[in-house]
Amino acid sequence: MQVIQRATDPDELPSWEASVSTWIDGEGEMRPEELDTPYGRQVWDSYHLIGDVLRNSDLAIKPSDFFYARISKAIDAEPHIVAPRMLRRHSPVRIGLSGLAVAAAVVSVVWVALPYMYGNGAEQQGTVQVVASAADDPGTLHDYLDAHREIAGMNAVRQASFEVPR
Repeated sequence: MQVIQRATDPDELPSWEASVSTWIDGEGEMRPEELDTPYGRQVWDSYHLIGDVLRNSDLAIKPSDFFYARISKAIDAEPHIVAPRMLRRHSPVRIGLSGLAVAAAVVSVVWVALPYMYGNGAEQQGTVQVVASAADDPGTLHDYLDAHREIAGMNAVRQASFEVPR
């Protein structure tokens, strides 16, 4: 839908076509003084014809094969716009820097992952002992879980029920 702002100056009044369009859309006011002119009547009839064709496709004029041929010929006669191809230039510096960036990424990943892959033997034994001692004393684990429940309070997640209350 078109929106036309109302002009206070007579020189800034919208065109007759725009005012007919906004009036048909229900957004503007009609200027009946321009409807009495031959041009105004032609615009009025054209807008009504457009509306009728949009509402009922049987009223539309079916183009002939000659019309389609003329359109195809006109499209073929138009010049083709082709953009020039970009030349790819791979400089040796760019190739060298990309290889250096890949090598730096691999080295940084190895640097970070190396302590986890080949950790200290003493650290691993200590970890095993702690796990083993926790597994030997079930009372300690039970006390830990009770303390956690007291601190954490009620569970924030509520269980869903699919039963309908009666």
